[in-house]
Amino acid sequence: MFDQLLRLLKGDAASEGSSKDDLRLAVAALLVEAARMDSSFGGEERDTISRLLAQRFELAEADVAALVAQADARIQDTVQYFPFTHNINTHMSAEEKVGVIEMLWRVAYADGRLDPEEDRLIRQIAGLIHVPDRDRMLARRRVLDEMGGGSA
Repeated sequence: MFDQLLRLLKGDAASEGSSKDDLRLAVAALLVEAARMDSSFGGEERDTISRLLAQRFELAEADVAALVAQADARIQDTVQYFPFTHNINTHMSAEEKVGVIEMLWRVAYADGRLDPEEDRLIRQIAGLIHVPDRDRMLARRRVLDEMGGGSA
């Protein structure tokens, strides 16, 4: 009890909740950016993002919708990915980072094709969150295999 009170007074309890929210927003913003890379943020991509966020963060539909709206607004207001990738680097394990890359591949392929700009973004984000090329490509392969195989 005293530990909780001490954390509350120090601000640690609030920062724990906000860091979780910040992490959710960071992942959501990168997924939204991937969806927007081909100049078309369509229904398939929006549905994929919503499903991925709900699964990854165990969120209700209304919370996912609010998160996507907030992420969309944030990504439009920035020209850099550092705030998002820094948060991911700070709060996620190497395995979780590979999971984010898989999520990005799922969004990129949601419309049935990979745009060169989507591929470039995923390469860039993987580098920024320290996911090796091999892991990035294995994540892509897993996503394609789950989608029915093929090499798109």
